[in-house]
Amino acid sequence: MSIYITNTETGKKEKLETLEPGIVKMYVCGPTVYNYIHVGNARPAVVFDAFRRFLEYRGYKVIMVQNFTDIDDKIINEANEWGVDFKDVAETFIAEYWRDVQSLGIRAANFHPRTTDYVDDIVEAIEKLISKGYAYVANNGDVYFSVRKYKEYGKLSGKKIEELISGARVEVNSLKNDPIDFALWKAVKPGEPNWESPWSCGRPGWHIECSVMSQKLLGDTFDIHAGGEDLIFPHHEDEKAQSEALTGKPFARYWMHNGMIITRGDKMSKSIGNVFLVREAIKRYGKDALKLFLLSKHYRTPIEFSDEILLENKRAALKVIKTLNRFEEKYSYPLVPKRDEYMKEIEAKFIEVLEDDFNTPKAIALIFELSKELNKSMDEGKDDEALKRYHLITRVFGSILGIFESGTKIEVQSAEEKVIDEILKVRQEFRKEKNYLAADKIRDALANAGIKVLDTPEGTKWEKFLEVNE
Repeated sequence: MSIYITNTETGKKEKLETLEPGIVKMYVCGPTVYNYIHVGNARPAVVFDAFRRFLEYRGYKVIMVQNFTDIDDKIINEANEWGVDFKDVAETFIAEYWRDVQSLGIRAANFHPRTTDYVDDIVEAIEKLISKGYAYVANNGDVYFSVRKYKEYGKLSGKKIEELISGARVEVNSLKNDPIDFALWKAVKPGEPNWESPWSCGRPGWHIECSVMSQKLLGDTFDIHAGGEDLIFPHHEDEKAQSEALTGKPFARYWMHNGMIITRGDKMSKSIGNVFLVREAIKRYGKDALKLFLLSKHYRTPIEFSDEILLENKRAALKVIKTLNRFEEKYSYPLVPKRDEYMKEIEAKFIEVLEDDFNTPKAIALIFELSKELNKSMDEGKDDEALKRYHLITRVFGSILGIFESGTKIEVQSAEEKVIDEILKVRQEFRKEKNYLAADKIRDALANAGIKVLDTPEGTKWEKFLEVNE
């Protein structure tokens, strides 16, 4: 079977055919590091980490690049507010980014380039664009790309130059030869960090950094360029134009874009102020619930964010985790089952839906179905069947999507958990003495505190009640 993905540039579902057999070269636009990442930032990180895992499972070697934009107006403004160097802001939020994505179980890319490490390469690229007639130096030392010189501008986004001229997104700037041209280099303003160039002391424009870093690390042409759909225009359109003008070669063979997270009618954005930080979401709902939410809709469709929706995903995640924990408690060291026709058939269904434009909702539905069957097989004492289903959920499907992987138990108890366990030990002693009145009072007291006590054939367990207003 072949893998098919929807290419934004053509609007069609296309068979993935890589430049080099067995190798996928992939660039994913990363964050501008001036604040903590929010759930909207997390969607491309989760989606394309899972897509990378899937490609690797299908036998590809994936070379993945994700950048950090570490010089930008927002970073400079934040540094001025803090009274520190811009590098301090960037370093702070790069470290916080790693803390958040590691909490989500997202793997690092092969390369994480930073803009400021590539300024010399950016200057060299701009010089070539000027020499080719695609760029010009303004009176103040800015450098702009001549959009009309690149005849295919608008092919990625579907926008026409006439629309851009009348559109609100074109910056009014008397220094430009044409209002639709975009900045490659920005001349320094008082108090700003800057680097030397043949035209002025200044810093790179936003779009040029990704072109240079991707081509330096992946080559003039690579397989997949990915990011959020809000980057299609102008960022990715500008990247494509300047890169192909620079090299005379196609830039990315496939463009993949994830839909936005919508909250209160707008995309989740720091500038709008309707953000929900990743660390807050993990604390409130849990890692697997947040990832379930981000993978529960097809990656190209928008997702509505709300507390109620996240709580639904939390409940769904807990059901699966409890089933896995039940198995893990029964079998301390689960063996690897022999791969038989049943496992091959279920695995084939899972792979088939992911090969069709990475349809994670259908893949997750298969995981939920397997979880129910795992519970049933344990109820019926069919250990061999249970092992197969556990293995498929955690070590195959979960490993591909980055959810419900092996090791679902929390090994280190919190102080609250230790206290509850000690209380339940006292209750168990009352039950042994047949003092059920005292045991029931403990159970009721815990229930009033939001703790549900479950007496099962496998021993006493407890869980927290989940409420919509939690």
